[in-house]
Amino acid sequence: MAKVIEGLYYSESHEFVRVEGDYGFVGITDYAQNALGNVVYVDMPEVDDEVEAGEEFGAVESVKAASDLISPVSGTVVEVNEVLDDQPELINQDAYENWIIKVQLSDKGDLDNLMDAKAYAAFCEK
Repeated sequence: MAKVIEGLYYSESHEFVRVEGDYGFVGITDYAQNALGNVVYVDMPEVDDEVEAGEEFGAVESVKAASDLISPVSGTVVEVNEVLDDQPELINQDAYENWIIKVQLSDKGDLDNLMDAKAYAAFCEK
């Protein structure tokens, strides 16, 4: 069973968002990194790019496959996790610690469309 953390919001496309004030830290879930295998590259947007909930904002590539990243929230990218440029495998080591983008949230209502930990765990078991 993949690790699921309380207090995060989860999407059906296996991204998570950790909310701190008006900001959301977005990454892929433990379930997603397990499914992908060894991550070798993370394609990230630029700072000041706009992301839309439900829209693609980048991709994660592994030795097995490439997977589009779908933003769970809308807003402006204020930071990208540049460490992942040189060490994309950190996502495999701890997917929740190694977020991909930090977004200034434009609509916290987006969070209402996401799952909590319990709902996501049940979703993953299907």
